[in-house]
Formats: sequence, structure tokens, C-alpha cells
Amino acid sequence: MGAKFVQDGYSVDYLPDVDVPQGEVVVLNQLVGVAQREIKAGTLGALAVEGIFDFPKEVGVGGDGFGLGAKAYWDTNTKLARWDMGASHKTLGKVVKAALDADETVRVMLVQAFD
Repeated sequence: MGAKFVQDGYSVDYLPDVDVPQGEVVVLNQLVGVAQREIKAGTLGALAVEGIFDFPKEVGVGGDGFGLGAKAYWDTNTKLARWDMGASHKTLGKVVKAALDADETVRVMLVQAFD
């Protein structure tokens, strides 16, 4: 028996233990998703795992800009997008709109990592 199609890959089912607000970035090992709607604890919802989102980033620290096409990571400790790979950083995807040090957000196309 071969593979059986289940659903498109734009989102995945998610059953949280705690309430998840809309816009929350959820990291499940190497899978990074975004709650497009609020998901109540114990209620089946969905996480977007594809798409383009604005993520918060550090502001005006110096060296915290993002170039177009650069890789972006999610810092699970600070809950901010980063340009560097660190122990607490998970792959978000590729930057689709450059962001300056002074910008509060960076626009990223989610790309799931296979590393």
C-alpha cells in the first residue's frame, strides 16, 4: 500500500495543553508554526507552517537588520526573530522584505527546516 493524501501542507493540526493566542509562534522540535486564530487548551486547532508573516525583532541594538533573502531564526527564549543561529534558535525561513536595525518587525516566508 502506498501513501495516502491527508491534507495540504499549509497548516498542521495542533492540540495545545494551554491557551494559545492568535499570532503565537509555536515550536514543536524543528517544526515552527504560527497560530492564525486563538486555540483554547484541549481544543484542536491549526498552526500555519507556510505563509508570510511579520515577526517581532530587536530594535536599534546594532547589527539586528535583515537583508532580503537572508535566513531568519526564532529565539525561543526572547521570542524574537534573529539573523544568527544559536542554541535556542529555530529556523523560521527566508526574509522577503529587508528590515533595518530600527524596524520592529521582519517579514519572513516560513520554510520548514530539514536539519
